[in-house]
Parts: sequence; structure tokens; C-alpha cells
Amino acid sequence: MIRIRFTAADVARVRFASRAAPLLELNTALMMMGRRDDGVLFGRWRQRVLRSLPAAVEPLADVVPAGRAPVFLDVFDDSLQEGLVTVRSARPEVVRAEMERVYATVPGPPPPWIRGLHQGDAEAWRVVGRAQHAAFETLLRPVWSLVQDLHQAEFTRHALTVAEHGVGAALDGLVPGARLSGDVWECPAPFTRDVALNGRGMVLLPTFHWTGPPLLADLPGRPLYVTYPAGPGVPLVPPGADDGTEALAGVLGRTRAAMLRVLAREHTTGDLARRLGISNATASAHAAALRGAGLITTVRAGRAVLHRRTALGGLLVRRREQSHRGGFSVQGAEGQGDGTTGPRPPAG
Repeated sequence: MIRIRFTAADVARVRFASRAAPLLELNTALMMMGRRDDGVLFGRWRQRVLRSLPAAVEPLADVVPAGRAPVFLDVFDDSLQEGLVTVRSARPEVVRAEMERVYATVPGPPPPWIRGLHQGDAEAWRVVGRAQHAAFETLLRPVWSLVQDLHQAEFTRHALTVAEHGVGAALDGLVPGARLSGDVWECPAPFTRDVALNGRGMVLLPTFHWTGPPLLADLPGRPLYVTYPAGPGVPLVPPGADDGTEALAGVLGRTRAAMLRVLAREHTTGDLARRLGISNATASAHAAALRGAGLITTVRAGRAVLHRRTALGGLLVRRREQSHRGGFSVQGAEGQGDGTTGPRPPAG
């Protein structure tokens, strides 16, 4: 369980990041690649990405040995380029201490270029910058406009909740099982973490490639940064990769993709079963999966169970349809960035 303890001053300093964060999303995508669970949803995506990663990305595996990330990768800037500069600007004593920490349990000596990074060598830093940039271009650039749209929808949803019901309502249920109890915000996690804010506040950042527990960046003199899983829980598909039906079906399966389209309007489980030509039990199981991913809601009305698409589910469908028609454009900068706790790039 994660427990975050608030003071009255902290409540006034809770904020949601207003823009999508390239380095944050990159770090979580790399972490997701390093996991071996969720094979049904992520297995094909991992294989495809591993085949497409250029050699320039490989040094990131040396920076994050055994999945242990140095804290200087946790940057919170509003553009990709500024984020890369912030990583490079880490204080030398922090870099040395962190590289010693992450390699403390790694057998054998570190690669020669990592020793150069430890000593502040300029060429070693250029290797890190090239690796991060190449990873972003390969993993995220094709889906970045979709990440921006998802982030804007998430930010708008919470902004409305805060405006109408207050910060506590936004924190309750931010992730499944999260709740604000008195002055303590609790989030389910497979580990125990207790953090006192002591007046420094908290920044909440959604990520759309991570399905694990919230990630905390708790550094002295800064707000607590909490990165939480927000998206559909499936790999994002580049706009225009294929038509809308095929894109959604590729990650959700054809029946669930069709169900998501039908649920632009409210339907009972029986309605869905008849429309899709499946049994009630199968329709219920597919609805449960979509609901678990945050793509539909389910409410009971008397003896009937009613399903409807969420704003997030609708956004995914519209993106697929609009990209297929070629009628969608996104205004604004491509590289607006941030960082998170611990990318876990694949070895090699």
C-alpha cells in the first residue's frame, strides 16, 4: 500500500500536469517492455518494438542495469529537448552516487563508457542523449499525437471534478482502489511506501503505457511527483496505421472493438449479445474487460445492467475513425516533456 500524508497546505498544492510528457511516457514504455506479464495484450507489441529499436538505444540498458534507474532520469520539463538538457545538467555528485547505487549489486565491472559517465565525460553524456532521443522517435513519435489527446481528455476530466467537487473527489478512485481517508491518500500497491508531503505539494501525471502501481519520484526540495496509469491498458496504435476497425481490433480483439463502437449509445448486456451475435455470458465477459480498462461504464437500473462508452473509449474510437478519414489534426508542439521513476529498457 502507498500512503501519502497531507497537511492543509499540501491540499492547496495538489495539481494535475496540464500537458503530455515525452520523457515520462518514454520511461514508462521502456519499463513496460521490461515486464513479462500481460503477454496477451503486450506480447506482440514488445516483439514488434524490440525488432524496431535502433542500436543507438542499447546504451540505456547500461544506464539502468537490472531495472534499477538512477534518479537523474526523473526530470519534469515541458518539452522533450528541455528534458534532455535537464538530464545532462544533473549535478556531478548526484550522477556519481546514483551510478554507484544502481551498479552496487551488478556482478562484474560496468562498461567503460559508464565509467566515463561516472566521471562526467562529455562523450558519455552524448551517448545518453542520443539513446533517449532515438528511443522516443522509435517508441513514441508514431503515437505521440494520440498520447497528447488522451492526456488532454484526462486533464479535462480531473479539472472538472476538482471544480465541481474538490480535490478529494479527484483523488478518490484516481486509480482502482485509491481513496482519501482523512489526511492520508492510499493507493493499492504490491509494496509498502509511506510519504509525508510536509507542505511541498504533489503533482499527478498520467501515463498511457504503464499498467502497474503508481510510481513516485520523491526528491528533496521538490513536490512529490506521482505517475499513475490512466490509458486503456493496451498498446497505442499509430494514427493511420490501418482503418479504425483493424486498429482497434488489433489490440482489443474484433468483438471488443465492435462492442466499443456499439456503446456510443447505452445498451443492456442482452442488447449487446444480440447485436454482436454472441451469448449473454460472452457479452458480459467482454464488457467486464472493457470496463476494467476504463473504456466503458456499467450501471444497474432495476434488473437491467446498462453499459456505455466512457470519454476515453470514445476518444479511441474517434481517433481511429478520424485518422482513417485523414481529417484530424493536432495543433501545438510535438515535444512537450517530463520524466518518471525508472525506465527499464531491454538488455541488448
